[in-house]
Amino acid sequence: MLDDFLVRAVLGAVGVGLAAAPLGSFVVWRRMAYFGDATAHAAILGVALALAFSVPVMAGTLVVALAMALLVSRLSGRGYGSDMLLGVASHSALALGLVAASLVAGARLDLNAFLFGDILSVGKTDLAVIWGGGALVWGLLVWRWQKLLTATVSPDLAWASGINPERESRILIVALAIVVAVAIKVVGALLIGALLIIPAAAARGLARTPEQMALCACAIGVLAALAGLWGAWEFDTPAGPSIVCAAAGLFLISLVFRKVN
Repeated sequence: MLDDFLVRAVLGAVGVGLAAAPLGSFVVWRRMAYFGDATAHAAILGVALALAFSVPVMAGTLVVALAMALLVSRLSGRGYGSDMLLGVASHSALALGLVAASLVAGARLDLNAFLFGDILSVGKTDLAVIWGGGALVWGLLVWRWQKLLTATVSPDLAWASGINPERESRILIVALAIVVAVAIKVVGALLIGALLIIPAAAARGLARTPEQMALCACAIGVLAALAGLWGAWEFDTPAGPSIVCAAAGLFLISLVFRKVN
């Protein structure tokens, strides 16, 4: 079955949707949208470094995305405005990555594939990486769910309950870096943030509990992946942007549903 490139594309898109959606709920709750973009944009630098040192692309993107996330998180609490810092980090990381990619000698690098995704080229190894990374993210979130929720609702309440909110933030940062590393092949660095945020934003008005919102976001993420792939196949459009467009359409439908109810 996995010899069919379209089936591999479907499995890859569904895997990324399932990995990104529950984490996206925390991104929405904590208002970390620009934080996610900065981390995703840094992945391009990771791709360039991975090619330069002949290491797996996922390893390079994971290390650089994690380093960027930790750097921004550390500087945010030291007198720097969050919006300013994230803007500088996001655009600088993307520009530095593009420059570094152009300087990698002897490497044939299709930047469009890493910027906007190339889901139709997903192979069996990529599927193993995507689903393995998704399982790791789910494991982290299930393991720390209640503590992450408490730290998100109120850091003071977390401290009073014996929970270190800074540690929980670092766990979220690790999970975010993993999602960026596994999603870059499917939707690309420029669209990862959208896949994190839009399904969770659509689910926000359809759920009454955090658990319901996370599960609803998963369903919307998977549906967006399938609808986007169908649209890309039917209308010969880029798969990654088509998936994000489908997610945006589902978000608009959720707004109408909230108005009606």
